[in-house]
Amino acid sequence: MRIERRGFLLVLSSPSGAGKTTITRRLAERDPKLDMSVSVTTRPRREEEVDGRDYYFIDRRRFDEMLARAELLEHASVFENCYGTPRRPTEVALAAGRDVVGDLDWQGTQQLTETVRDDLVSVFVLPPSLAALEARLRARAQDSPAVVAARMAKSAEELSHWSEYDYVIVNRDIEDSVAQVQAIVTAERLRRKRQVGLAEFVDSLRAARPAPPSVAAS
Repeated sequence: MRIERRGFLLVLSSPSGAGKTTITRRLAERDPKLDMSVSVTTRPRREEEVDGRDYYFIDRRRFDEMLARAELLEHASVFENCYGTPRRPTEVALAAGRDVVGDLDWQGTQQLTETVRDDLVSVFVLPPSLAALEARLRARAQDSPAVVAARMAKSAEELSHWSEYDYVIVNRDIEDSVAQVQAIVTAERLRRKRQVGLAEFVDSLRAARPAPPSVAAS
């Protein structure tokens, strides 16, 4: 008798620059059982980004259509750009027993607690300090000084939501952080509620127990 397993949706959140995207991608690269969740967004594509790998880059009209048709598990507006998680790819993967990993802000994660609570595993990634957070934002050179300042101003609000998550890690070293989240993945795969058919498997073991030895006649 086989024990099947329902997949789960692993979501990492953090202030911008704290490391959630890097951790997410490294996990997906190293674990063949993890599917990457690819969000849709209306923001412009950066030079190094690939459509369909980093995001699905769509216009606002298409985004509003997906929202109206309930094709998004969650959605949020961040710095005047819209983001959302497509529903169908995630639901198909979970039903097939595959796990899905993605990074979202706290607004999206809150919505997922309403739509997929039983399938959701959430991790909040903290920076070791605000100085380190700002240094990382400036070092990646993706945003203007004004946007960096806006992201730092927004970080206090983002940090206030840490207690809403199942797990919390401090990203002092990226390799240590990836290992910590991988440990979470391993533990969540063993949760009793995710192992479909486990009760029947245990019943079959109990039913097959050997009979007690007979006592020879004297």
